[in-house]
Amino acid sequence: MTPLADESAFLGLGDRVRREGTIGEELTARLVAALAGYVATARRLDARWVEVVGTEPLRRAHDSARVVHVVDVAVGVPFHVLGHEEEGIATLLGATAGRPVTDDTLVVDIGGGSSEFVVVGPGHHPRATGLRLGCATLTAELVTHDPPSADELEALHAAALDGLRAAPDARPATIVAVGGTASNVARIAGLAAGSAPVLSRTDVRAALDTLAATPADELVARHGVNPVRARILPAGASIVLALLDRYRAGEVVVSDAGIREGVVLAVSRAGRAWRDRLEGLAAG
Repeated sequence: MTPLADESAFLGLGDRVRREGTIGEELTARLVAALAGYVATARRLDARWVEVVGTEPLRRAHDSARVVHVVDVAVGVPFHVLGHEEEGIATLLGATAGRPVTDDTLVVDIGGGSSEFVVVGPGHHPRATGLRLGCATLTAELVTHDPPSADELEALHAAALDGLRAAPDARPATIVAVGGTASNVARIAGLAAGSAPVLSRTDVRAALDTLAATPADELVARHGVNPVRARILPAGASIVLALLDRYRAGEVVVSDAGIREGVVLAVSRAGRAWRDRLEGLAAG
């Protein structure tokens, strides 16, 4: 795939749901505005189909049905709230570019309020698990300084390890981390952007050393990190390090591709029936 447009907006949905249990009308309006802008961009680029998907915050919000209805009416395209299994398989499809998996693999998407884990191997159906472990949540609970203090970094790592006790048991030959957390940790560690950079344990510790010495506004200026993500990136790096500890691994492959690319591949192969065919598509 060749991306024609790639945009992001940090709305804080997961943090709001964690605190309030709902998304609320004001944040719904901001969500609608962001999605309407994306749909307009897609239409301008002559997209044949446009799909909108929601993940963990929409699964947990008490007002999820209301939000979905408002988005459907205001934006004019269906809003699919994916289950854990669906989200995991779509992420797997994106990370593998739809190719068959050739060895035991763990795909992890570290988010703001939760993380998704998919375990898959040759000839095995993927197993998807979601954990309430995310960078924004850990930051809100444990970090008050910018940059975080040594004690706060230690607390982040301990909390990440504790949260990962519930991660799926596996002995993956390959761990793939998708999404902005992993790619930004790789950037802070000084790895060149390109095809599937590999983060070693040493790289992650080097990134944590930089994050411990650099305020968020300097991360934005020096490394091009999104201002909202810069504040929660130390927690993200701590989760990556804990992930290596949990699975006794020496490295993790970083992939920029994830759920968005997975949905694009699924739609291109299965059309409007893509959700019904996700599991079959995961085989490659």
